[in-house]
Amino acid sequence: MEETKQSLIASLPSAPRKPKSKVERVVRKTFKGTAHLSNLLPTGSVMSFQIMCPVLTHQGQCPTITSRWLTCFLVSLCAISCFLFSFTDSIRDPNGKVRYGLATWSGLLVMDGSISLTEEEREKYKLKILDFIHAIMSMLVFFAVSMFDQNVTRCLFPVPSEETKEILTSLPFVIGVICGAFFLAFPTRRHGIGSPLTKE
Repeated sequence: MEETKQSLIASLPSAPRKPKSKVERVVRKTFKGTAHLSNLLPTGSVMSFQIMCPVLTHQGQCPTITSRWLTCFLVSLCAISCFLFSFTDSIRDPNGKVRYGLATWSGLLVMDGSISLTEEEREKYKLKILDFIHAIMSMLVFFAVSMFDQNVTRCLFPVPSEETKEILTSLPFVIGVICGAFFLAFPTRRHGIGSPLTKE
């Protein structure tokens, strides 16, 4: 009975699609661009930060100068990893397996060297100036995320002045808006280490 229903539904002619209005196209493009914001930060860097931060800051208490230095080191290390991972990309080999590589001026340098790229693929994966801008923006977004973390702010600014509080609340928001708008206007085409993969 269920199979009959499925075959009847499958045999129905599909309704013709009406052309989308200009507003619908703009809204669709905006939502599609917003989906690219997930590429801003590598998940490994953010997860490492989220796991290590409460431990190194002692839940934001930072009883010693060492814990403050370790917190600064953690934030810097994760920000640098966000920067470096912006230059990685992935490609599927003929078997469909994902291979990661480093984008260079001459193309993608596959890490395990198991596949060689065609000239067209090399051109597609070449390093561009926009990649450096994306890397810097990615690092700024990570700094903004770390400034929103209460453990970091309580550790590095135990008794903040009113001016410091205002900077700590407004600066991450401003960085997020500027970087978000930039990534919406110029989305990254890279699917590197720690970034979501696509079917391409």
